[in-house]
Amino acid sequence: MREARICRVAVDVLAVERLFDYTIPENLAAVVRVGTVVRVNLGGRRVRAWVVEDGVVTEAPPGKLRPLLGAVSAGPPPDIVDLTAWAAWRFAGPRLPLLRAASPAAVVSPQRSDSPAPPAVRPPRDALALAASALAGEAGDLAGDAARRAVATIRWPPAAQRGDLLAALVASAGSTVVVVPEGRLGTLAAQLRATGATVVPWLVEGRPRDRARAWERAGQGGCVVLGGRSAVLAPVPDLAAVVIVDDGSEALKEERSPTWHARELAAERATRCGARLTVVSPVPPLEAPAPVLTPSRAAERAGWPITEVVDRRREPPGLGLFSSRAVAVLRDAPRAVCVLNRKGRARLLACAACGELVRCERCEASVAEVDGASAEMSLLGCARCGATRPRVCVRCGSTRLKILRSGVTRVREELAALLPGVGVAMVDAATEQLPPDPVLIGTEAVLHRVEPYPGGSTAAVVFLDFDAELLAPRFRAGEQALWLLVRAARLVGPRSAGGRVLVQTRLPRHEVIEAALKADPGLLAEAERPRRKLLELPPYAMLARLTGDPPALAAAAEALRGVHDVGVSGGDGSADAVLVRAPTKDALAGALAAAFARGRPVGRLRAEVDPLRV
Repeated sequence: MREARICRVAVDVLAVERLFDYTIPENLAAVVRVGTVVRVNLGGRRVRAWVVEDGVVTEAPPGKLRPLLGAVSAGPPPDIVDLTAWAAWRFAGPRLPLLRAASPAAVVSPQRSDSPAPPAVRPPRDALALAASALAGEAGDLAGDAARRAVATIRWPPAAQRGDLLAALVASAGSTVVVVPEGRLGTLAAQLRATGATVVPWLVEGRPRDRARAWERAGQGGCVVLGGRSAVLAPVPDLAAVVIVDDGSEALKEERSPTWHARELAAERATRCGARLTVVSPVPPLEAPAPVLTPSRAAERAGWPITEVVDRRREPPGLGLFSSRAVAVLRDAPRAVCVLNRKGRARLLACAACGELVRCERCEASVAEVDGASAEMSLLGCARCGATRPRVCVRCGSTRLKILRSGVTRVREELAALLPGVGVAMVDAATEQLPPDPVLIGTEAVLHRVEPYPGGSTAAVVFLDFDAELLAPRFRAGEQALWLLVRAARLVGPRSAGGRVLVQTRLPRHEVIEAALKADPGLLAEAERPRRKLLELPPYAMLARLTGDPPALAAAAEALRGVHDVGVSGGDGSADAVLVRAPTKDALAGALAAAFARGRPVGRLRAEVDPLRV
């Protein structure tokens, strides 16, 4: 009797991270391989699982192992299965979400052909020449330089069209994965198809059957996979190039555990299979791979809009958030967007009688007005603990409160009063359809909702309180502030379109402002690099933020303090998180593994590796 073949599986149960061994029945031997989605018996339940190892040698007698119940569907290829194991280790999280993201949304027959992938469809004419003719040589020169390098970053201005550049970066043979974290992909897909490439949209929404067809077509190779961050897990067998667009956008980072980053997975996958990695970004973060290739100064300036700075230090008091210049721009522009990153009506209040700041009685945090009622009848709510109370000063009992910091809801009312006869509407993440009013106001979410140039018609974007972004208590505040200006630039278009971005600030010489005014993001990088190095912040050190139950955090912190070259902040009961610093990625991953081994038995523990907002 032939010895039973044994495989190791990861079950589709989020709370179970252990791997289990099963025997492969004879009737499934031909279709089961690494990556196949199977059905197994786990504790009396029939659950889905992925085969992550085949031909396993185990000390358990085969007679005591349960057999697989069936082969459900094709799954990720072996190289992607291995990549998910690496990502789970690198980002200290469960492997299951990655296996789900790399699998088809509907059933695909596991009896896939092992025939070689069809050759890639070559462009009908040279893509580099096409880009060079379209953009006076800038896109072609940069793409040609990047194509000769295994790894490179291209700094491409935000308002310049990028379709020709990306078309020039598509590999002439094999498959290319293009990751675009946000935006409308229809136009870009059409531009890539115009070069003769077979474009496969990597869908994360829509009908499961359509998404499964796209997954299956990507598995045949010879195509360009275009989609969001999970496109780095596309099952192409002949990967030749990966292009990451808009590195620096927070949409490239997964918020759920494991908190993987598309650039990191792309770099690891490209290294393993010998593919080329090119990063394209208007504001490359310091973590972007070197070298950074830049267009000529004239071309880069042309790809940024007119940026105007209003120095609030020189204005008379009493104007509030609206300078006279901002009001004039909003009044004259046929379509304008106003940005204020403060939700609600009033974000900070004080008693008009005694001057006491209005704070929560329970946790002493600042409270804000709750939307939905008049100023006289509204309640005050605490964002930290959720407590509400009447609008009254707890010190003197006065009901007269003055607003020290207005939220966007109240500012919309003030702006409407300043612009009589001009429609002013508020836009937030819940707005389903953009109102037709000529002036739109909202938090930074409004920059994502309005259609960009050239499809849109935004003539001006006004940032009312940009200092709040520049002075935010985050080590990436500068990069994130400049990204807001990048999004604004894409709404108004390049300098030749005549639109403008107006920034109100009391820090007109800040490096972020200088970078936007001079259309040179390198000025921010030059200022940031020595500060990051001095403070041991990325990319000069690796960070992770641990959260969870206090006993688990304390146990994890104790384990981390015993690891060489690892710094730990918190974990002594005085904070609700532990910040971990290590010199390298491998050192951080190893330290977190030790922390989880000590903390997980005590309570809930979660790691956010490479956090964007610390």
